[in-house]
Amino acid sequence: MRYVPDTSVIINGKFYEVIESGGHEVIIPESVISEIEAQANRGLMIGFTGLRELEKIRSLEREGRIKITFYGKRPERWQIERAKSGEIDDMIRLVALENGATLVTSDFVQASIARVKGIDVLYIETKRGPSIKIEDFFDDETMSVHLKANTKPLAKKGAPGRFKLAEISDKILDYSSLEEIAMDIIERARGDENSYVEIEMKGVTVVQLREYRIVITREPFSDGIEITAVRPIAKFSIDHYGLDERLLNRLRETTRGVIISGPPGAGKTTFAQALAEMYSSLGKIVKTIERPRDLQVRDEITQYTALEGSMEKTGHILLLVRPDFTIYDEVRTSEDFQVYADLRLSGVGMVGVVHATRPVDAIQRLIGRIELGMIPQVADTFIHIESGGIKSVYYLEYTVKVPSGMREQDLSRPVIEVRDFYNNSLEYEIYSFGEQVVVVPVKGERNRVYELAESKIHDMIKRHIGQVFRVEITSLSSMSLYVPKERIPEIIGKGGENIENLERLIGLHIDVLPMQEEAREKVPLMVQRKKDLIYLIASGEYGGKEGAVLADDEVLFSGILSRDGIMKIKRNSQQGNSIMKALEEGKKIYFKPW
Repeated sequence: MRYVPDTSVIINGKFYEVIESGGHEVIIPESVISEIEAQANRGLMIGFTGLRELEKIRSLEREGRIKITFYGKRPERWQIERAKSGEIDDMIRLVALENGATLVTSDFVQASIARVKGIDVLYIETKRGPSIKIEDFFDDETMSVHLKANTKPLAKKGAPGRFKLAEISDKILDYSSLEEIAMDIIERARGDENSYVEIEMKGVTVVQLREYRIVITREPFSDGIEITAVRPIAKFSIDHYGLDERLLNRLRETTRGVIISGPPGAGKTTFAQALAEMYSSLGKIVKTIERPRDLQVRDEITQYTALEGSMEKTGHILLLVRPDFTIYDEVRTSEDFQVYADLRLSGVGMVGVVHATRPVDAIQRLIGRIELGMIPQVADTFIHIESGGIKSVYYLEYTVKVPSGMREQDLSRPVIEVRDFYNNSLEYEIYSFGEQVVVVPVKGERNRVYELAESKIHDMIKRHIGQVFRVEITSLSSMSLYVPKERIPEIIGKGGENIENLERLIGLHIDVLPMQEEAREKVPLMVQRKKDLIYLIASGEYGGKEGAVLADDEVLFSGILSRDGIMKIKRNSQQGNSIMKALEEGKKIYFKPW
């Protein structure tokens, strides 16, 4: 029998089943080879599946069971551009007609047109679904399923914020089983009006199969085929959360900029869905911006994604649509934050979903992406979700004041206050500190703030007084600056002019103290010279510490030891030359931690 297969019947594996008995002549159109090659070059799964099927068909010829001939021309550019209009299908039909062969296809339209043209056709309907479907791995408690070739299937089970990873089966999934499941997912998504292929890139396919968000990866993006499917296990109304009446009124009575934050799996999207449906039930026009579109919302709410790959373009369209509220899931990149800000400043009520471990982390994501003074106008309400419930609520206020802990009135500046919504207590202050913008806790987390401030101040002072010094924040309004004793007059300056300039720059009162007043013991360093580097090695207990490098009792420079207690110095640098000179003079090298 003489057969001409089209692309559909090769990819689904049905053509191999037809010819594996042997004794057939197979004529493969060059247009079919071209189409499969193009799909594989783009990293599409169907392309790689087609290549494997072609290899299986070629193996039958090597065994002498069939004869293969390649026939026709590769499609030209205009034919490729019109492939969806049937140009390439017509080339395949022409090959069958010219060779008096039977066309084998799983494409109903292709089969119908071929019969109209008098071509013999073997139509093989695609079998829907593999032996195992992705839904078979889920039960009522499963949030996500993780499948990878040559491993056991895994699933996350439990309630939001309280998930555990468990093996679904003892059976190891092989490569072909995953390929079968993946192809079934893609075919059903393309044939279901409530499903779609969201993203298709080289090595990655993202599918929304009804309520399942599925990510399929393969080489070269991942080291093998992997399928991750996520399904929302809970859908609640806003009443489920038992919101304080004041918060409920704040959310529904005026358009605001709301940020919902929380760690992965905490229930952020579930809460965003509840808000969307609340706004819709109040007679508001609600839209969503998602990539991928996986919110489970009522039909009245239209779900948008990136327009031609750009969220900015989606934002432009939304301004024409004029929604009352927009749910943005999720706000992650600088482009996302800018689109969120543009829509909010245009008067649209915005609800953004942000990944953050702590409530303040969500606020810090805005800094640097949006002008400091605009932040309270863009987002003024921050709701942090943990374990499926509301953990904390903050709101922002913009004022001009002296930051907490500072004393002099001339240090007043614009400050964003971060307050607890329920008790109105001041939690954080955001303001410019020198050249930096800092988020300073007003209570708690004091050590962390001091470390941040010391790091920023160290960088600022370094440009003015050189290398050898140490900074220590002693309160929210003062600090100590440790320098070599002989440099104190130079640092203070005539009439205190130099230190006053530094105080204005930093915004803190500065006490200048000699370094030798510190009661820390110096640690001997082992010196190793290798090519262009000098290695200064201390014992491991000093790893990660900052301090001064001394030659006997003379301070040479300051630096930080690595975790292993090693400091690397370039041999031809100023510090390297000072080390070499000290060694030549017979001095010993020490490290004095701060």
